[in-house]
Amino acid sequence: MVCTGIAFVMLSYYVYQIFFTPNFGNNNDAKDFVLYVRKGATFQDVLDTLDKHNVYEDKTSFAFIAKMLGYQDQVKAGRYVLPVKTTNLQVVRKLRSGAQDPIKVTFNSIRLKSEFAERIGSKFSFGSDTLRKLLADEAVCKKYGFDTSTILAMFIPNTYEFYWTLSAETFMNRMQNEYTQFWTVKRKEQAQAAGLTPIQVSILASIVEAETNMNTEKPTVAGVYINRLNINMPLQADPTVKFALGDFSIKRINHDLIDAAGNSPYNTYRVTGLPPGPINMPSITTIDKVLNYESHNYLFFVADPKKPGYHIFNADYRSHVNKANQYRKSLNTRNIH
Repeated sequence: MVCTGIAFVMLSYYVYQIFFTPNFGNNNDAKDFVLYVRKGATFQDVLDTLDKHNVYEDKTSFAFIAKMLGYQDQVKAGRYVLPVKTTNLQVVRKLRSGAQDPIKVTFNSIRLKSEFAERIGSKFSFGSDTLRKLLADEAVCKKYGFDTSTILAMFIPNTYEFYWTLSAETFMNRMQNEYTQFWTVKRKEQAQAAGLTPIQVSILASIVEAETNMNTEKPTVAGVYINRLNINMPLQADPTVKFALGDFSIKRINHDLIDAAGNSPYNTYRVTGLPPGPINMPSITTIDKVLNYESHNYLFFVADPKKPGYHIFNADYRSHVNKANQYRKSLNTRNIH
């Protein structure tokens, strides 16, 4: 009887240990582990991943509890954060229930669809190639109210939470919904008052975003371009030439580069009006600065050589040329070509 009692106590202690003693991330330098389980993965796939990264101390006890609780036959895809000092029971319950941990995704400083597809698509199980194909599909873009040139305008830069396993279509639907919510009645009325559609606002905002980092100047720059649009004057925006050439390292636009851009619809020195699509993903701040553009009579602006980052605005062409020449001299002095 005594031996039986001792055996029972020992068994109870062992069961308690494997259920309730931390088995994951017990090392002093351990960090929370993010486990990715792909669709169609087996329990062995889960074990292989945990083994590869040396996540747990005792594989046998984890597998035993996974078997007892039925997880081995109910593996669910997802992204799961396994905190340090976590027990087998906690981990198995989390994985079995499919209680994923969301990921935070931030859109900003993106110029090209290909860049967006690579940077954002790679964060999800559907991958970059799938997103790239959707953004290049005219029928898909039309479904959301855009075309392949304007689709980037649908993605309003912000930080969003998603589940890793969502489909590319679900991602697109979510972003269209965010876009719809962003374009409130007030913003639409402001766009209409400026003679622009929401998409055109995004296109103009992308140019303003590329022209200046100074939020205080953005309404003034937007006002210059709106003045030009209203009199059918070419925008002559340097950033659009860089976009047309696909070279964002260019420091200085000259006649040779303008000629090289040729009749690209993004060469606003040659083509009047807005380009066919945004040249980057403008921030919410810049979009709102365009919607609240400054009403003035300026038609020209040039970088201020005495105040880096700022511009000098002019309504008179001769005055503008004088300021532009001063700026060119400044570039020559600094050997910027």
